[in-house]
Amino acid sequence: MSRRLTFEIAQPITIIGFYLAGFLLMALVAVASSSVFRIQPMEEHALSQAFYYAIIAAGIYFIIASLMAFTAFGAYKGHYAREFRLTASQRTLMLQTIAFIVYLLVGALIFSYVENWMFLDAVFWANFTLLTIGFGGEFVPKTHTGRSLLIPYAIGGLVTVGLVIGSIRSLILEHGKQKMAARFMEVKRQKVLESIDGDTHTIRISIFEKVNFSSKGLTEAQRREQEFRIMRRVQTLSERKRRYTALALSTTAALLLWFLGALVFMYSEKPQGFTYFVALYYAYVSLLTIGYGDYVVQSNAGKAFMVFWSLLAVPTLTILISNMGDTVIKAFKDFTIWLGSLTVLPDEEGLSAALKVGWRRIKSGKIGEEERVGYHEGPTSPNEQRTDDRLAAYLEEEELGKAQEADEHGDYLERDIRFYHFVLAKEVRKLMKDVESSSSKQYEYHEWQYYLRLIGQDEDDASKHRQPKANTRHDDGEAPDIGSADDGKKLAWSWLGIRSPLMGNQSEPQWLLQRLAMKLESEMRKMSSPDEEVRKTKPPISMAELRKRKGSGKTSDDAHTLQVDVEASTVDRCAKKED
Repeated sequence: MSRRLTFEIAQPITIIGFYLAGFLLMALVAVASSSVFRIQPMEEHALSQAFYYAIIAAGIYFIIASLMAFTAFGAYKGHYAREFRLTASQRTLMLQTIAFIVYLLVGALIFSYVENWMFLDAVFWANFTLLTIGFGGEFVPKTHTGRSLLIPYAIGGLVTVGLVIGSIRSLILEHGKQKMAARFMEVKRQKVLESIDGDTHTIRISIFEKVNFSSKGLTEAQRREQEFRIMRRVQTLSERKRRYTALALSTTAALLLWFLGALVFMYSEKPQGFTYFVALYYAYVSLLTIGYGDYVVQSNAGKAFMVFWSLLAVPTLTILISNMGDTVIKAFKDFTIWLGSLTVLPDEEGLSAALKVGWRRIKSGKIGEEERVGYHEGPTSPNEQRTDDRLAAYLEEEELGKAQEADEHGDYLERDIRFYHFVLAKEVRKLMKDVESSSSKQYEYHEWQYYLRLIGQDEDDASKHRQPKANTRHDDGEAPDIGSADDGKKLAWSWLGIRSPLMGNQSEPQWLLQRLAMKLESEMRKMSSPDEEVRKTKPPISMAELRKRKGSGKTSDDAHTLQVDVEASTVDRCAKKED
């Protein structure tokens, strides 16, 4: 992990070390439990907590070694990278977990001397104290020194546990969510493409949802918008399935932790008369940190397992609660707001409108079978108008002095190149803000149309597009880029294809920022090229074209919101100057 040794050397050493430690502990445990080393009569003497901790440690060593061996085998087969570097979040979680364990053990050591407890009993006390279970009973501070030390010790423990929980959530949920979402979306995309009906020109997106995709009478941009909206729907449905699948898995893990933990407590606490129902009750009260104290484990086996089991419950319940926040809690919150719009906080549009909104949510945004997705009539679509308005907003006089100077000398190509570079730089800065503020932001089709035009992918150019295919699978494990098609044809791609920008592991702001930055870098290289033909390559946008559209009045109602850098009078003044 620190990269001081190569993967081929470090991994076998680590695997052998963990296996060796596990087998040695197993051997010691087996010998210690034999009649040779047990004090007679065996029925009147119990094995210590250390014995059961050794059993747990041996099992953990063996599991870790097996997982590392599986990873090494996968790397040997080429499924994983041969070098492993810890990310900042992984390193943070590792250090915080170590800090929590050290804090727990040092505190247990101090309180064992202050309260005259055995060390492992103090570990049991420190564990249920820091996790706020608080059983009470036999193990409570009874000295003034112990009660005084408890105040700072408990506060520090709560902070440490909170940091660990936050790191678990950010690492496991955020990083695991991306891989799981990509897999679910690819499976859903394949099913949607396989459901294309060429006779009726429909695509079945879900069991109750069918969309008309007929391209008759549509421009290329309108047909592409159909694909985009269908892909957006695929994203929505696959993300919903991912959330509820994650909830089901985390719920299953929590239930297994509860039921299996209760089973162990039932056997370990048989002398106390624990039935399975009592053990279920005890485990439930412990998991929810209620800690009534009416039932407390007293056997050495029960105390050791309680420490391990409660620590295992921290990540399990953290993931469960977080997954509930994305599904059940969110649905309950939306239902509460909707119910309020019907009762104490009525909506301005009336009761019928609120009921219609609720029904649409129940149907999950069902699209009619005959609904044509992304269709706009007229020679110039609103998306095209928005793109032109957004570009026209950059015709700022003081920012484009050099472009205007080239215009006066009649060098219109140089003017367009400088204008293109200026727009690229401005948009890169805006995308950086989007990446910092919200990595999960999703852009509308007209925004994608605008950005794709800047990188040279015009949505009106049918030669750069293709019809989606269902049999698009890749074995190299890497998502191909937008520049090539599934069959190797250059610059042909589909919104529903494997090379769609919506299919990658990157967020949309990250994807666009990377492509625009690469385009800007490429343009800077062109400027320093000795080949004049390369330097004079025509950019994908033109000031003359924008002025012409501005003069013809083909602008949308969104022009005022998009023209953030210049007033409309600047554009008009530039148009008059060119005329």
